[in-house]
Amino acid sequence: MSKAMHTTNARFYRSNELYRHWAPVFKILSVLWLILALFMMVPWAVLLIERDPDARAFGLSIMLVLACVATTLLLTYRASLELKPWQMFILTAGSWVSISGFASLPLILGAPQLTFANAVFESVSAITTTGSTVLVGIENLSDGLKLWRGLMQWLGGIGIIVMGIAILPFLKVGGMRLFHTESSDWSDKVMPRTGGIAKATLSIYVMLSLTAMVSYWLGGMQPLDAIVHGMSSLSTGGFANSDASFGAYAEQPWLLWMGSFFMLCGALPFVLYIRFIRSSRSALWQDQQVRGLLKLLLAAIVILTAWRVLQGDDWFVSLTHVTFNVMSVVTTTGYASDDYTLWGTLPIAAFFYLTFIGGCSGSTSGGMKIFRFQIAMLMLRNQLRYLIHANGIFTTRYNQQPVTSDISRSVVAFSFFFFITIAVLALGLAALGLDLVTALSGAATAVANVGPGLGDTIGPAGNFATLPDAAKWLLCVGMLMGRLEILTVVVLMTPMFWRR
Repeated sequence: MSKAMHTTNARFYRSNELYRHWAPVFKILSVLWLILALFMMVPWAVLLIERDPDARAFGLSIMLVLACVATTLLLTYRASLELKPWQMFILTAGSWVSISGFASLPLILGAPQLTFANAVFESVSAITTTGSTVLVGIENLSDGLKLWRGLMQWLGGIGIIVMGIAILPFLKVGGMRLFHTESSDWSDKVMPRTGGIAKATLSIYVMLSLTAMVSYWLGGMQPLDAIVHGMSSLSTGGFANSDASFGAYAEQPWLLWMGSFFMLCGALPFVLYIRFIRSSRSALWQDQQVRGLLKLLLAAIVILTAWRVLQGDDWFVSLTHVTFNVMSVVTTTGYASDDYTLWGTLPIAAFFYLTFIGGCSGSTSGGMKIFRFQIAMLMLRNQLRYLIHANGIFTTRYNQQPVTSDISRSVVAFSFFFFITIAVLALGLAALGLDLVTALSGAATAVANVGPGLGDTIGPAGNFATLPDAAKWLLCVGMLMGRLEILTVVVLMTPMFWRR
């Protein structure tokens, strides 16, 4: 065989290997892009009916996305849909990055005419259900763009649930690993196929979203506002149709209580909703992480309400706003009904700590998730026992299930990388000239997917518009890493991952 022929065969083999490795990933990505384009058609149709100029921006965005879908499907039509674990890592990260990029097109081409950095920041914040915004004068946006902001968060919310239940346990990262055995026990009996769990989860998500929309509408919101707030409440996203966020309804306490309830609904495990409906009416209360979350919320609400009453505020107004804002921060929704940084030093410190908590695993909320704190406390208790009884044998159990060393290592690893990511991000933001409060709270709120930070710039009364573009890109990385449970992204940065 000649040298030229050998070189040609080697190139063909490498090309074939590259196609075999990457084509399945891009084939699935193209399907996800197609779903995004279909959802873009909803605000596009609204704008066409209203004869709004933003209809052209959505129409062009849809064409661009569909062109990418058609090209990718044409190039990968022969590819198999079976994925190896390493391909799942790439697909998980690639889907969130690419969808965020495509979702930003209407914000660039539409009336806001945002810069590329601002548009991507807004779409990443929406898709990851963080809720941070760079937009000013949201009330003046077209109905289509308001609806699109809500739809992005709603899509991100269901995507988070599916990823948390189906994908991350398979990759051996994420909180649902702890509940995988238990959930498979009942899902095999109730719904034999995995697709049944996905359909049931989607049905519950849609049902709760519609309930929230109707409740807000009956409570006095305009139809569009009720739709957007319904989507952003259940997705624990936090986008509102006003610069004042939920503060626009501060004089309507019943709406704040509704918002508190639906944010809590989004922060509970959706697999438990299925069990509650199909087999066990006590499934939610029996779950250890649900009880832990409710106890934490109750303690925070009682302490901060007492603080405000002692400062001379009305008890019912205090209770209403404290409940709403504590729910918003703990569930990582990011709504604000009031500027809680003006409540005093204790509330500021409390809200900073609450930023890290998050809701339950298998929910739409971000943060560290309550179960990791619970397992850490169990591990600490066992360590103290070992110090007293050096030869003792102690078993750590959570939800009546033994916590294996594998789960313990996962909790420790995630917690370490979670805080390291915040620390590195805060240093980067500080290097760009941001003050300590803005840099630290901005990094924390991005990685925890909460939304508002602390301080005058990015606090509940401000937004992220004035930050330098470099800071916005850093925060985009933080939001994506937080939403993908950190380790899913970190593993892609290791040379070992790419040596196959």
